[in-house]
Amino acid sequence: MKKYCLETGSETETKQLAHRLAKLLTPGDVITLEGDLGTGKTTFTKGLGEGLGITRTINSPTFTIVKEYMGALPFYHMDVYRLENSDEDIGFDEYFHSDGITVIEWAQFIEEYLPAERLNIYIERIDDKQRRIMFQPNGAYFDTVCKELVQ
Repeated sequence: MKKYCLETGSETETKQLAHRLAKLLTPGDVITLEGDLGTGKTTFTKGLGEGLGITRTINSPTFTIVKEYMGALPFYHMDVYRLENSDEDIGFDEYFHSDGITVIEWAQFIEEYLPAERLNIYIERIDDKQRRIMFQPNGAYFDTVCKELVQ
């Protein structure tokens, strides 16, 4: 499986990269975000939301599992960390096969519910400002998206 790697040097650059990605997405796209606490998953998500025209403040849905936002497309932000060791299905398919974009933090906890075609993103902290962001497309469509993003 091909991987694409980019580095950012600030929160602003991380948001700008996510904003560019948002412009390439289409309804029904699913993105997973992985990374240690404090690596910038929520910062990246904010950039995606801005790219989709969302004006509300985007923050982590840690205690609510899913937050829904309306922009150019519906935007669903999930933090499924609290579902570790749970068999609970909160209607994931309704989000994954919707007319919006779904971003999932800690997606490894719901692996069995994830669609085969998706974009996995891994964020790694290099230092206080720099991040290494790896894009791993699952499917030809997301490979095309990644190629366009890194050009």
